[in-house]
Amino acid sequence: MTTEANSKSEEGHDPFFDHVPERRGTHSLKWDKYQDPYVLPFWVADMDFRSPPEVIEAVKQAGAFGNFGYGKPSPKLVDTVIQRMQERYDWTIEPSWIVWLPGMVCAFNLALRTHGQPGDEVLSAVPVYPPFLTAPANFEQKLVKVPLILDGERWTLDFDALEEAVTARCKTLLFCHPHNPVGTVFTREELQRLADFCLRHDILVCSDEIHCEMILDEDSKHYPLASINPEIADRTITLMAPSKTFNLPGFGCSFAIISNSELRARYKKARAGIVPDPPAMGLTLAEVVYLHGEPWRKRLMNYLRSNRELAYERLNEMPGLQAFRNAATYLTWIDARKLEVENPCRFFEKHGVGLSDGSDFGTPGYLRLNLGCTRSLLEEGLDRMEAAVNSL
Repeated sequence: MTTEANSKSEEGHDPFFDHVPERRGTHSLKWDKYQDPYVLPFWVADMDFRSPPEVIEAVKQAGAFGNFGYGKPSPKLVDTVIQRMQERYDWTIEPSWIVWLPGMVCAFNLALRTHGQPGDEVLSAVPVYPPFLTAPANFEQKLVKVPLILDGERWTLDFDALEEAVTARCKTLLFCHPHNPVGTVFTREELQRLADFCLRHDILVCSDEIHCEMILDEDSKHYPLASINPEIADRTITLMAPSKTFNLPGFGCSFAIISNSELRARYKKARAGIVPDPPAMGLTLAEVVYLHGEPWRKRLMNYLRSNRELAYERLNEMPGLQAFRNAATYLTWIDARKLEVENPCRFFEKHGVGLSDGSDFGTPGYLRLNLGCTRSLLEEGLDRMEAAVNSL
């Protein structure tokens, strides 16, 4: 991964990310959603890029080895995660705090199974990743939605609304940080206020931090909520994974970090006999990307920054649309409420662009655009959106 390639990605192109596998007809969730092959998929949070070369080589070696039995985390993987938390976030964790899991959705569902009873309330700020909205009902708990607010062009938490919404039945907060879909990187001050709120109201936090290594704004920094102070760490389940950053979702490897031993024991009990361990290949590839994937990740960030700027500029030139510059993630949030159509998502599908519907995130009239694609595909999608808007 050369310096020359880095400079190319800053200009909007990088030979590694400009050329991707053809995914149509491969039973891809993303690419085979639409019966009409004309529709370009920009919906689910799944990037089109090849994973790091080291991942591809590791998969080849595993295939040549030819045995695909059960696996467990290697000491090297555990040490690497601990070192990563220390170096990136100045967060000291212990090996025993890590609970390995096969995915993030089951991980935060487990948090609700661990904590709270039927009839209890679960707070979450909306818009938010759709499984957050459905998880409480799985355990007969009630979702309490608190809208995010705009501070200029930046979405953030509405602490006054949180105070108004909280009741004695609120036992858990599902927190997305960095935020999907609005792309906010919460500041240390915001996290301190949130920690104070949760401590004051005796609320457990499940903090989904899967996008923590996808910070696009170079002046922003990710702080794990549990790193703010020991008191909030004692009531936080932190969820992380290499899958979004390094494009490994099909290999299912995630982990929870839980410092509170009693909470961790209850979490493990809740998963017993229901949620399996990660597949051996997922653990192997997590180790590979954490040890060798940083050059690839830096190139990816350059490419995504360029895609973000292109989308932000083009979308905000289209009448009826307002796009927000995502500080993190490869997902751009769009306000389409001023577009004179009944359903913006279906409208753009009819013009060949498949976006995520804001209704799925708890906010009708909005759209989410996936930037994890080639520059040429993004340009084609934006051209189609512009033509669609101009047709009104």
